[in-house]
Amino acid sequence: MTVSSTRPPVTRWLAERACAIQFDDLPDTAVTVARQCILDWFAVTIPGFAEPVVKILSEEILSDGAAPVASLAGSTKKTSALNAALINGAASHAIDYDDVNMAILGHPTVAILPGLLALAEQSGASQDDVLTAFVAGYDVACRTGALMSPGHYGHGFHATATVGSIGAAAACARLLGLDAAATATAYGIAVTKASGLKSMFGTMCKPMHAGMAAQNGLLSARLAAKGFTSRTDALECEQGFAATQSADFNPQDAMTEAALDHHIANNLFKYHAACYLTHGAIEAAQKIRSESSTSSNAVQSIEIRVPPVADRVCNIAKPATGLEAKFSLRLTVAMALAGRDTAAIDTYTDDLTQDLELVRLRDLAEIEFVDGLPEAKANVTITTTDSRKFTATHDAGLADSDLKRQGRKLEAKFDALVEPLLGARAPDLRDSLTVFGGGSDISKIMELSGAV
Repeated sequence: MTVSSTRPPVTRWLAERACAIQFDDLPDTAVTVARQCILDWFAVTIPGFAEPVVKILSEEILSDGAAPVASLAGSTKKTSALNAALINGAASHAIDYDDVNMAILGHPTVAILPGLLALAEQSGASQDDVLTAFVAGYDVACRTGALMSPGHYGHGFHATATVGSIGAAAACARLLGLDAAATATAYGIAVTKASGLKSMFGTMCKPMHAGMAAQNGLLSARLAAKGFTSRTDALECEQGFAATQSADFNPQDAMTEAALDHHIANNLFKYHAACYLTHGAIEAAQKIRSESSTSSNAVQSIEIRVPPVADRVCNIAKPATGLEAKFSLRLTVAMALAGRDTAAIDTYTDDLTQDLELVRLRDLAEIEFVDGLPEAKANVTITTTDSRKFTATHDAGLADSDLKRQGRKLEAKFDALVEPLLGARAPDLRDSLTVFGGGSDISKIMELSGAV
């Protein structure tokens, strides 16, 4: 028997809100940014399919066989919807180039979209239905993140995997048309499946976390649709999600009556292929290089000031692999000061970590963790051999207010990542994604996303 919690009924409130959302309710900003999220997801997933983590994962999973109902982006293969959610989710996070939202302190689209696309492809759902479900799942994920911030992430949980599972369940439940009670049940199933540790950053487990979230959400919604039971107050109940995985419980932030574009409008896209908490420092270092015209050989010292949250996320002092390099403030700042391309995914190799110029700069860097600094803000100061100082600051936690400019940047990112792999089909796929929506299903889009 379910014992009532003395805390506000957050789970049910979120379920009722999400399952009531209709396409016509979506603000223009929500539709625009959702399309951009979907475009960016394909941009990072198609090249991600070639990454070792995805090769190992897909070889193991596909060896068991499954009904071929859902496509793998970047591949000609199909598999079950649940398998596709896991593999596509891992692929979309494999190059660590996917979007971020600070309300989650994680990556929303890679957790929410893969299971949703697999379900939509299997069911023949319309693109408008996918947009509606995506925005609903995005909203629930951000509200759940706000409910448990900052303690959940600070305690060592990878919110992309954990909070992302609830967001994925919300999206899939909405696409299935579940009522509020069944949707709350899906959240409960997702909560008990949710896992993922920040200690795994720099390993193959981190991209797998996104796939786990996508698969968890899809399975949870499908089970709830068939009458599978769980607690319907799993977020707030005694020994529930918030109580066991965070010291913080902020129902006022989770249940605020904000507009549907409140959270998705603050989506942050990546233009450097590394951990997002390095981006403020990278941008600041690039600004110093550009404005000072100082060669890397003239750099005598480097000071990096970032918030404490970065300490246990991207503070690998001496990375030894390309994957670890993405989680090293010292090395990514060194790359920026040396003029290396931080946007290209093939920059981050094992050999890069042994580059003598970069190692010298890396070891000059000192990091200061500053309380009260916004999560994605950084200040970088260099001192040159002739005692000159140059300082720059950048806050990567501020979303671009110009959505047309943001769209152009994302289209350029898509072209750079996808055209080398899909050739002449890449522009057709890009054009289809930039106008995503309407009554058509997603079959043609998934077909275009397959490898040549």
